[in-house]
Amino acid sequence: MGSHDQGLGSFTGNFAMAGISLEEFEHKVIATCSNSPVVQSAAVFELKPSWIRLRIFLINETFVDVFYSEGTGKTSYAQIKNGKRIFGADNAGGWHWHPYDDPDQHLASVNEIRFEEFLQQVEVKTNKA
Repeated sequence: MGSHDQGLGSFTGNFAMAGISLEEFEHKVIATCSNSPVVQSAAVFELKPSWIRLRIFLINETFVDVFYSEGTGKTSYAQIKNGKRIFGADNAGGWHWHPYDDPDQHLASVNEIRFEEFLQQVEVKTNKA
């Protein structure tokens, strides 16, 4: 398990995750984080031949784990506080949310949940805290 900081570039606009390479996924997530007022830093947490996990450190002492498997298309985002998921979204069994008020719940989404959309929800909640 390696950890190395990535330079935050600039990227705007939505991007679909399914079918993109690990490198492209990494670039787009990190670039999206560069435009967020709640992100302190972003790092590749784990990188294997077919999947990647990034860790996004936030200003409120929480972090977001972002997972993407190039082979299966599995994608997940989880905001973590004190070792527990407090908010999340993933496509295991179809895209769904794990809301702040009950992160064990599954709220179905008719559309792919893009990282930008997830991070926007994190920003709203973090700015209210």
